[in-house]
Amino acid sequence: MESDSLHLCIDYVGSSGVILSPEQKASLQTSLVILRSESKLKKVYFWGKIIGIKDDYFVAQGTGNDEMTERKTYYSQDCVKWGLLPPATKIMRDQSKLAKGRFTGDPSFEFEHVETKKVGEGEDATEEEETITIKEEDRLASVIAEIDEDVSVVPRAAFVKTPTGQVKPNRSFEGLTVSESAKLCSYMHFREPKILVEKSLLHKANLDKSIDFMDTLEDDIPKGSWSLQFERGSGLVCLRSTLWLGFVAYHVPGTRKFGSVYCGTGEKNADLPFML
Repeated sequence: MESDSLHLCIDYVGSSGVILSPEQKASLQTSLVILRSESKLKKVYFWGKIIGIKDDYFVAQGTGNDEMTERKTYYSQDCVKWGLLPPATKIMRDQSKLAKGRFTGDPSFEFEHVETKKVGEGEDATEEEETITIKEEDRLASVIAEIDEDVSVVPRAAFVKTPTGQVKPNRSFEGLTVSESAKLCSYMHFREPKILVEKSLLHKANLDKSIDFMDTLEDDIPKGSWSLQFERGSGLVCLRSTLWLGFVAYHVPGTRKFGSVYCGTGEKNADLPFML
């Protein structure tokens, strides 16, 4: 959710258990404005909170001209001072999956994973132990990138792809209708498309390349990984992910108000296939 309207929009996700204290709200309102100015960012979003054992990580993301590709991630433990997280590389993300358990709350903490490898063949084969060290700061960057890739959601037509390939907010977007907001096909993953689904020629003819350039939630596998609910009558729609418990996206039908936030332990729900 945008930092400019954080004090108002945080109430939309209160029913999902995402609550900030008055002190945290006040600190975030001020520090995110300073972060935007000092880092020369076009927009700053409050991404959410990852709950640690000793301390929590508050996460914010800043964007440049391209909302999708020009994105930097920052973290804070006091809602005042912000540190820049390194980009999550493939090697970093693969190694981070080896770290089990919750975050400690100490960015310098190092997880250790011991792997046993077989060296040689036949009777001469021996076993060697290799220790892989994973820094918690790297794991934090990897988990945030994975959550963004799996469940970052925006309403259809909220963003537009320009002829130059940049992704920018759609100025003509006036919000989804109540009937549209009740359908999963009206929400899209805010990432490069990667789900290959065969569509009929009639369906393809109705697509607009400038706004239908992302995957829709109705194509997600497994089916049932999203919970869509109306609140305040039909004045608010909330989308909750069962893959990443703690992620919730919201939209106020008929308005430009939408956003998402994550508040959880940073652990993927591995039991989802057995829950559906």
